Amino acid sequence: MLRRRRKRALEIRIEDQSPNFSRKGRNGVESMMYLYNLLLPLAALIGLPYYAVRMFVTGKYRKSLGPKLGYYADENVFSCLQGSPRIWVHAVSVGEVTAAAPVVAELRSRYPGACIVLSTSTETGQEMAGRLISQATELIYYPLDLPFVVAGMLKRVQPDIFVPTETELWPNFLSQCRKRGIRVVLVNGRISPRSFRRYGRTRFFWKGLLAGLDGLGMISETDARRVLALGALPEKVQVLGNTKYDSLASRTSAPLQEEIARKLDIRPGSPVFVAGSTHEGEEAVCLSVYRRLLEFDPEFKLILVPRHIERGSAVAELVRQAGFQDVIRVSEIDGGRKRVGERIVLVDVIGELFKVYSLATIVYCGGSLVPRGGQNILEAAAWGKVVFYGPSMEDFEGEKALLEEAGAGISVADEEELRERMLSLLADPEMLRRRGEQGRLAIAANAGAARRHADLIGDSLEGR
Repeated sequence: MLRRRRKRALEIRIEDQSPNFSRKGRNGVESMMYLYNLLLPLAALIGLPYYAVRMFVTGKYRKSLGPKLGYYADENVFSCLQGSPRIWVHAVSVGEVTAAAPVVAELRSRYPGACIVLSTSTETGQEMAGRLISQATELIYYPLDLPFVVAGMLKRVQPDIFVPTETELWPNFLSQCRKRGIRVVLVNGRISPRSFRRYGRTRFFWKGLLAGLDGLGMISETDARRVLALGALPEKVQVLGNTKYDSLASRTSAPLQEEIARKLDIRPGSPVFVAGSTHEGEEAVCLSVYRRLLEFDPEFKLILVPRHIERGSAVAELVRQAGFQDVIRVSEIDGGRKRVGERIVLVDVIGELFKVYSLATIVYCGGSLVPRGGQNILEAAAWGKVVFYGPSMEDFEGEKALLEEAGAGISVADEEELRERMLSLLADPEMLRRRGEQGRLAIAANAGAARRHADLIGDSLEGR
């Protein structure tokens, strides 16, 4: 990670890159695109039963399927797209929306008359965008990567520039942008080790597509090296930092904490263990640790936040099987039920995790004791909380390094170590407070990336 953001982006080069995209390379990409589009219908046919069942059972995808295929019941969505320049920003889901929010705010400040369209791929992302990004002219869904669907959406939106976040790149969309002369600038670019291995298997294909991008703003030097190894042109790649630092630093506030405290009827300062973004297999660990925390302090509360809210019923049943009958779900609170002393709160709705972290005495961040690559540990740290996590943090290496250097991030190997290290830190409240504050300050010190990514977009719009 960059500790002190440099005014000038780092230039990173590797020997096997060439600034010229040859005719042979173009022909190779065209051949791969032909094969890709031949396989798309087969992939759709195989995946259709799975998504149909998910839609029927959970209701997921019902709102978004039509728009992803280019069907909008209200065509006024597009008739209201007025202004210049026309900027299309894409953020896949909740995490990417958080990263895109400060960039959109910066663009609106620079281009008050611009038409800024924000797309998401998920319904949860769309909900979060509605809450966080008021500066967008319109919110839409990103189209499925089918040539005729993509062409129709680009014709309706007519962007001057397309701005994907965190390396969300689809072949047909990029190809259509290139054919129409639409500039493409990647911001907050990230390539996890898993993605790097996956892309590396088809490097020739991605090399051709990456060469067509007009700019790539990457989060870290590691991300830059990976995208260069996949075929991006060195002169197009810059290391600009992580926009999530800007988003988090601006979102923490006392009124936000007071709002969630009232909703959950938890007094600020009460001992609270927050287990955020948990995956299957981690809730059982957190419940076991919580049982030990109750021995340390009987007043401890547990707030469980599964990464996928559709697991809410299964997690609630797991809590009861563990012997805790006093559990209340946030969906029940939203429905009018009041919390009356339940020790465990299960967050089964979107958009509350960031606020919930403000109530924490101590935090475990999921996706890390199971091999999922980790989840966003910065949200809790922005509130001045010490964050515990397991060994699987491959997708958040930079964030992990930042917090561990500040003393606010603690890696544990298993349930036993999580329990013992939590208890040790809880026994020294001043140390807990001081380390949490150091993490908060580290995040604040790394702000400013949104401005640099907006500079990259502006340079491309102005043809520099």
